[in-house]
Amino acid sequence: MKYDVFVIGAGPGGYHAAIRAAQLGLKVAIAEKEFWGGVCLNVGCIPTKALLHVGQEIYNAKHGKDFGLNILEMNLDLKAVNKYREGIVKKLTGGVSSLLKGNNVTMFEGEAKLTGKNSATVKTKDGDTTLEFANCIVATGGGINHLKTFPVDGYDIVDSTSGLVIPETVPARVLCIGGGVIGVEFATIYNRLGSDVTVIEPLPSIIAGADAEIVGIAAKSYKKQGIKISVRTGANGFEKKNDGLHVELENLETREKRVEIFDRVISAVGRHAKGKGLGLEEIGVKLTERGEVDVNPQTLETNVPGIYAIGDVVHGIWLAHKAMKDGLVAAERCAGTRSVNDAVAVPGVVYTSPEIAWVGPTQTELEAKGFNLKIGKFPLAALGRALTLGSTEGTIKMIADAETDLVLAVHIVGPNASDIIGEACLALEMAATVTDIALTIHPHPTLAELMGEVAEATHKHSIHMINK
Repeated sequence: MKYDVFVIGAGPGGYHAAIRAAQLGLKVAIAEKEFWGGVCLNVGCIPTKALLHVGQEIYNAKHGKDFGLNILEMNLDLKAVNKYREGIVKKLTGGVSSLLKGNNVTMFEGEAKLTGKNSATVKTKDGDTTLEFANCIVATGGGINHLKTFPVDGYDIVDSTSGLVIPETVPARVLCIGGGVIGVEFATIYNRLGSDVTVIEPLPSIIAGADAEIVGIAAKSYKKQGIKISVRTGANGFEKKNDGLHVELENLETREKRVEIFDRVISAVGRHAKGKGLGLEEIGVKLTERGEVDVNPQTLETNVPGIYAIGDVVHGIWLAHKAMKDGLVAAERCAGTRSVNDAVAVPGVVYTSPEIAWVGPTQTELEAKGFNLKIGKFPLAALGRALTLGSTEGTIKMIADAETDLVLAVHIVGPNASDIIGEACLALEMAATVTDIALTIHPHPTLAELMGEVAEATHKHSIHMINK
């Protein structure tokens, strides 16, 4: 079997690459050994957002009295919750398969391994299949990191996959090891379901990489909701007893140790690239010690011509939307175009309540680079639409170059921040100025007005708050 492009992995990056290559008239094959749609659709982005939505609806129901809505009785059917999550996943993964078939992409279910620069085998249930190709796009993604002292058993100790299955009895006391995006999202899920949640993070702050001021606002809200957060804290191990899991926690600054009891521990200590074991090294492709495939960051081609790698298997930002863009670029390069991965900035989102979203560097990073900045902030509490939603916690922060008026970054904490950040992404990509955004009429009353309001605030012309 001969193909123009062979894609290994059908996650967000892989299936985008396969479909775009097919759209450009290339003969394409794709292999997936686990599940169509990859981690994101099956055990990552989508199912966690489904559970976060359930949690938010629970929260809304409990606080309906704030709006004059008194719900007399509420029952939580966890079997139905898990079925709801599984149903969404099934629909989306089925959609990926249909899209691939509709674009005449040949699909192989099985584990692929390169046997040469232009050949591979796929181990399927019907035996080995040999393929030849002109180009190969590696999109095998990443795997979950695990702690040896907290072996995952899928019930008492869970990771970001097994933690998606909520037991019939919601665990009363939950510990999240890791205060990154995954950790705080799972903390929100279990908090909303009724668990007493503690998050520990060895670094000085949770959600490393996000703007410190924005994270500080979110952390205050998490604590108000009942989520306990301990930074500069590690977990040394546990002992299972009749009354629960006795976990030894340690303050990494004072070295003081204490034991706390939990019913479930969620290990959220990051992920790693899955570049090893694919036959890449045997054909001369360079890999890092961490298993990341070394590529040209603009073309995504490895040191071996015709072999590309995208998404979480390469060094850089590990996000589904970044992988999708990678996939399009790699496919277009295979078709002979001059496409390059030249995005100005990649947005980041944390789907907690309130949400956090940002695009561009943090204030600290920009100051370190020597920029002369002008900064505008506008609080949710001053926005009419936020008041009507009963969601006034949060703010939006715009950072611009004081000399050119160019928008350098936008950071948001508040409801629907993940949707609002899209305008900021376009602003950075098109080199918009603060004036461009301030002159743009935004619909009223909406949360989208935040962009217009913060632009005016950056110029110290805000109408809806006193300009300092």
